[in-house]
Amino acid sequence: MLQKTHSLAGALAAECTMIYFHQPLLTWESGAALLIGCLAGPLADIDKKGSTMAKIFLPLSSILHFLGVKHRTLTHSLLVLIGLHFLLSPLPNFFYWTCMLSYASHPLIDMLNEQGVALLWPWKKRFRLLPKFAAIDTGSFAEIVFRTLLLILVIVLPLVFLMPKGMW
Repeated sequence: MLQKTHSLAGALAAECTMIYFHQPLLTWESGAALLIGCLAGPLADIDKKGSTMAKIFLPLSSILHFLGVKHRTLTHSLLVLIGLHFLLSPLPNFFYWTCMLSYASHPLIDMLNEQGVALLWPWKKRFRLLPKFAAIDTGSFAEIVFRTLLLILVIVLPLVFLMPKGMW
């Protein structure tokens, strides 16, 4: 999936966290959560040379490439999610779950792709959620449709669940 798709998935995960924690939409916490979602969603692609995240976090990306980390392996694995759990556990629950779910959205939607994800890395088996014939290829029309559905959800969910009563 492309970065914009992952950013929307991360934003949607942040909005779901906002809904769960009954966080009003028009607060600095919600603004921070949406920013976190847009950044944490595509962050797993730090392992892909040339990606926006690899450019932003160049030193870390360079270390991953030096170590021979392949795309959709370590950074897309449960191992990194466990590491993030320990790293982020001091955060307040709202921000902890925003970060965790936004980051986890990345390998989840990459499992819709034919290539799948090495979710249990270093075990090389790749997991995917759809059979090959129904998989969503990166940059394809199917991804555009999927991204459009994510965009609709990102717009509609806050209007339905987070706007103050009487404004909608």
